[in-house]
Parts: sequence; C-alpha cells; structure tokens
Amino acid sequence: MYTVLFFGALLSYFVGAVIFVIFSTNKHPGAGRVAVGATLFGFISHTASLILRAVISGFPPMSNLYESMTLFAWAVVLAFLVIEYKVHITVIGAFVMPVAFLITGYASLLDSTVRPLMPALQSYWLFIHVMSCFISYACFACAFCLGIMYLFQERQVKSKHIGKIFERLPSLDVMDRINYNTVLLGFVLLTAGIVTGSIWAQQAWGNWWSWDPKETWSFITWLVYAAYLHSRFNAGWRGRRTAVMSIIGFLSVLFTYLGVSFLLPGLHSYF
Repeated sequence: MYTVLFFGALLSYFVGAVIFVIFSTNKHPGAGRVAVGATLFGFISHTASLILRAVISGFPPMSNLYESMTLFAWAVVLAFLVIEYKVHITVIGAFVMPVAFLITGYASLLDSTVRPLMPALQSYWLFIHVMSCFISYACFACAFCLGIMYLFQERQVKSKHIGKIFERLPSLDVMDRINYNTVLLGFVLLTAGIVTGSIWAQQAWGNWWSWDPKETWSFITWLVYAAYLHSRFNAGWRGRRTAVMSIIGFLSVLFTYLGVSFLLPGLHSYF
C-alpha cells in the first residue's frame, strides 16, 4: 500500500511540476492554484507512504538509499510549501518542483525492499540526526533554485528584455532576501545535524568525530554556507555573489549526499 501512495505522490509531483511551468508562462492565476493543489495532494500521499512504511518496518524510513532519497524529495516539497505559504510567490514551484519530481523519480527506480535495521542505526538519534540533515538539504535545494532564478532574472533585467517565463518572477531584492532566509535556516539545521551526528557517533563507536568521508564533506559543506553567511554579514555581499554561492553550496550538498556514498564509502555507506 505504501508503494501505491508513493507512486501517487510521484504522479502528483509530475502534474504539479508541469502546471507550475505552464503557470510561469500563463497569466491565469487558476493554474497556480491547481499546481499548488496537486503538489499538496502529492505531499499528503507521500507523507502517508512514509508513515505506513515506518509502521510496517518498525523504524523510521531512513536506513538505505531508497528511503533517504524518498525522504529527501519529501523534505524538498515540504520546504517549498512552507516558502509558498510564507511569501506567496507561486512561480518558485516552476523551479523547485521539477527538482522534487526528479529526486522522487530516481527513488522509484531503486530497490524498495524493507530490510532489518542494522545495529548501528538502532537509536533514537537516527530520526533526530537524519531529519535535521535532510530538511537542511531541502532548504539548500530551494536556495539553489532561487539562486538560478536570480541569475536568470538579473540577466533579463540587464538585457532589458523580460521573457514570458520571467514576468512572474519577484524582484531581485525579494529573491535575494528569500534566498538568505532559506540558507540561514538550512545552516542552522545542518549545524544541528552535525552536532547530533557527533553525539550519536560517540555513543555508537566511541568517537565524536572520525573524519569519515561523509563527515569530512559535511564539514566542507558547512564551511561553504558559513562563508556565505560571513560574506553577507561582514563583507556586505548581496545579489549575484550570494546566488552563485547558494548554487555552489548545493553542489557540495549533492556530493556530500551521493558522491561520497558512491565514490568514498565509509561508515555512512548504508546510504
């Protein structure tokens, strides 16, 4: 049953992503409402799928690549819905939801078999640590999309030729502010994820920090976003520079999450 709910979410995300793109080039406000509705329906179905899988397995769905990818996609949609609720800039969905659909689509190709939880993961820290990390990743994914939006809009403004897809985009200042707030929240959650991971590692393996490849790259990613915030607070960076840094930061997130798992296996290779 959780598989049916998952594929229902996948279909809804696809429909939402397509309608969001149509909305970005069509001035009819109804398209935006339909796109948000499809996304919300998919999110509810996705949430039910995760809960049902947790009930069946007896532990949170966070123990392998399929489950973590599914959780990542869920978190991205959650972050988008929160941003949409807070700032009511629906066109952001034209950039975020295709990303969420691609993540969900990739997860659908992976082995979804429920397997016993390995001993090292049998801890309440699993939920706290992983949720902190993946919601932070979701914030960074949205900041990545906002960075791309900013660069495209800036180019259109400088060329004095605004294409249809950019007519609905907010001002550069608004995108810069939302980008900053999203990165700030993601940074706080990533910090919490690293701290809780260190506590968990000490309990599980007797070491607070072992310089495992995943730990090392998590720290590198943390430094990238710390540099983003430092540059904004102390050097006054705004606009294009911070947009580029948010894009670079998310590339570091992707390498931390997937690249390290495939290329530099270590204690976190269960992902």
